[in-house]
Amino acid sequence: DDDDDDDDDDDEGDSMSAAATGRMNIAKTRTYALASEAKGKSLSVRNLSSSSLSHLSFNRNTNNAKQEAGGHKLVPKQAVRASRRANVAVQAASYDQEQFIAESKEMRLKHLEEQAMYALKISCENFDNAVFPNALIAGDVVITHLLSRLGYLKDGKCTVMCVDTFHLFPETMDFLREVEDFYGFKAEVFCAEGIPVGDKAAYDKKYGANLWKEDIDQYDKVCKVEPFQRGLKTLKTDCMINGRTRWQGFERAWIDLFENAPIGGGLAKCNPLAYWTLEDCFDYIAKYEIPHHPLHAKGYPSIGDAKDTIPIPEDGSVTFKNFEFQGDKAQWLDYASERKGRFVGLTKKDGSTKTECGIHVEGAERTFDRDLWDEGSSVKALGATEEVDSFVKSGPAVIAVYAPWCQFCQAMEEEYEKLSKELSIPVAKFRGDEEREYVQANLNTESFPTVNVVTPDGQVVKYDSEERTVADFKAFVENTVGAKV
Repeated sequence: DDDDDDDDDDDEGDSMSAAATGRMNIAKTRTYALASEAKGKSLSVRNLSSSSLSHLSFNRNTNNAKQEAGGHKLVPKQAVRASRRANVAVQAASYDQEQFIAESKEMRLKHLEEQAMYALKISCENFDNAVFPNALIAGDVVITHLLSRLGYLKDGKCTVMCVDTFHLFPETMDFLREVEDFYGFKAEVFCAEGIPVGDKAAYDKKYGANLWKEDIDQYDKVCKVEPFQRGLKTLKTDCMINGRTRWQGFERAWIDLFENAPIGGGLAKCNPLAYWTLEDCFDYIAKYEIPHHPLHAKGYPSIGDAKDTIPIPEDGSVTFKNFEFQGDKAQWLDYASERKGRFVGLTKKDGSTKTECGIHVEGAERTFDRDLWDEGSSVKALGATEEVDSFVKSGPAVIAVYAPWCQFCQAMEEEYEKLSKELSIPVAKFRGDEEREYVQANLNTESFPTVNVVTPDGQVVKYDSEERTVADFKAFVENTVGAKV
């Protein structure tokens, strides 16, 4: 009898172990069970699934059978264990982890879609001129598709705007035309001031093909910020839609669905994908099989200027083709990884790594919609090269070669104005970005601003210092001309 009692204890332990295993599996699907209060006592069960109830019922019936037989087993121990294993196997088979994850992701994506469309409805139904600046990256093609689903691309409630920097990949503008045809709309394209859309030669002549190498901040202003600002103003934008997300990095980690933009004088700014990850964007692209940038298939998670955008990793081993990933997709999808192939090799003037193009940062609202030394200025304006030639012949004089978009020209505006009032010789300005070849050949100009002193015999002498105060200018003028002026 003592041996039988030990066997009974073993059997009851096996039964209780099976019940515990059942409860662990059930917990994965958010149901709960309470075990027996003591060994051999009745079980208190709460909120159990049918499969777990049948398992516990089997244990209870077995125990009852043993009690009816005076404590002796009616079912062999091996049979009990085999039945337990079979029951657990049935429970495990009913839980498909991959299916559960897939269904959960689908639930998440459905919620994100509804949330994004709600934000877009607010933008397009409550504002007169909603504008979507579209860079054709993964998040932007998602927004394009959402706008199309809502009918806002064809009914004109949302205007799509693009900025051509003249340094984009050739595939980008080709893809824009593909997207326009697919969704049936026409984007408004803006580029550097004074340049016809698509005319790279005209851009090179006016601003210089290597402006981005000479001064990346000025390049951003000329090719990105100013056209972007001008586009918003031209289109009378009162709500700007864009694809920034919290997932893109710490600079954007706290953005919400709506905010006031730091550009354009505080217009409303809608971030419909604020809470999306990059994986969510590609899941959406795959779900609806929508057009997306062809460079994703060549290893680029994000696409900007060709001059400073690289594949991630650089060997191009991670791609997105035929609506699925090849390679280790975590290299694209990890937090803050989307743009790590962007702005490669670029640093700001303070030596820090460049992470933004300037469009979405504080201070971008300072645009270039006025000339320097304009109405009421004492600085003489020279409008044509012939005027400059005549001016040089009548020296002594001072002439500044400038570009109104140049931050250094803007910074010296006040001091140069004071100089014009303190000198007894003429002080003039000539806009050099519109006559680049001429100023390079005749006015010592390789960058802006360039200040020259004209001697009495017509020589043009360059002021080579970056100290641009009235005192410094006057000292150089007096030294060059040879007398106080």
